[in-house]
Amino acid sequence: MDLVLKNCKLVDETGEFNIKIEDGKIANISKTPLEGDEIIDIKNNYVLPGFIDPHIHFRDPGLTQKEDFKTGSMAAANGGFTTVIDMPNTLPKTNTCKALKEKIKIAEDKSVVNFELQAGHNTLEEMEKMVELNPIAFKIFMDLETDESLEEIFSNLGELKNTSNYKGLVAVHCEKKSIVESETNKLKQKDENAPIDYSYARPARSEDESVKQAIELADKNNLRLHICHLSSRKSLELAKNASKTQPVSWEFTPHHLLMDNSAYDIYGTFIKTNPPLREKQDSININDLDSTSIIGTDHAPHTLEDKSKGVWNSSPGIPNLETVVPLLLTEVNKGNIDFGIIPKIFAENAAKTYGLTNKGQIAIGKDADFTVIDLKRQGKFNIEEFKTKAEYSPFDGWNYTGMPVMTIVNGKTVMNKI
Repeated sequence: MDLVLKNCKLVDETGEFNIKIEDGKIANISKTPLEGDEIIDIKNNYVLPGFIDPHIHFRDPGLTQKEDFKTGSMAAANGGFTTVIDMPNTLPKTNTCKALKEKIKIAEDKSVVNFELQAGHNTLEEMEKMVELNPIAFKIFMDLETDESLEEIFSNLGELKNTSNYKGLVAVHCEKKSIVESETNKLKQKDENAPIDYSYARPARSEDESVKQAIELADKNNLRLHICHLSSRKSLELAKNASKTQPVSWEFTPHHLLMDNSAYDIYGTFIKTNPPLREKQDSININDLDSTSIIGTDHAPHTLEDKSKGVWNSSPGIPNLETVVPLLLTEVNKGNIDFGIIPKIFAENAAKTYGLTNKGQIAIGKDADFTVIDLKRQGKFNIEEFKTKAEYSPFDGWNYTGMPVMTIVNGKTVMNKI
């Protein structure tokens, strides 16, 4: 059975197009009418390559009260995403061949969108076993490691690249453990702590020092470096400079682009996340988005109870899958960013970084993954309408203009609001 999408607008193209899908692939793109077993009228909305989120936490297995692969992938589809890349900090950690194999089975059984998995680091022997299951990258939480352990981890990954099918991509959470521990201990000496203290406990310089270290270790061991949720202006400068001579990429989250640490005074611990929101002078912002950027939501849901345990004990993380696209389309409508970069920052650039060669473009032979955008649809976020298990969002109640209205995964419609 084949499918035709008719009356489609394409970014940077004039006129209306028809797209034919056969066996989950794009078979034809034409301005003339096409025949198909099923025809969907896109009603002159924009059809973009299926959006890819390179950074999500679906909490499955072990923490499924927060999210699981079914609810998380439904949230992804509802937010316009056709592919997600899940992180390894579940229970158990996805850092053994056994755990990785089990998570693959869970995702295959539950996910309504395409998925890839990152693996956690382990002994060289165990990582060699995991490579056989094709994790898309290895993830290092540098805030949990000493300088000595980081030297060993990067060295092992360098050796792994030379002796296996591993392609050398390492994703890093950049905060320096020693700085975080020192600043946190100082702040805990106060008689009383406010939520904003969390941002001072993990200052921008902890990220800057960690980014610098990651760049050096990746270069030393001939690895490709991807910096997750980059939030500091100085870290962005470091990454841009390094990318001129070595393979370095980075992603931005919506909360770091649109908020600074003054938001703690409004949202309290609901806005707590790692790395934290920065002081305004240190923070990236919407003007830092360009055609080379990548958006990663760091979708990290928790229960309301987990988010309400005070400054130090509340869990860090924000659910973002169902808000990020309307938030940035709103910035397009405000004139703050160009609509032409949307397919790049949400699809094309992540596909290139992670080697997803059949995704990120609308072209004959590519996977039939599409995100359909109504650029003028207006509304207000309502957490009760979301698919995620999370019952909170700092963006709940915000107005938006622009919305994903259809998500098509491998030629199958998994969300339709047209």
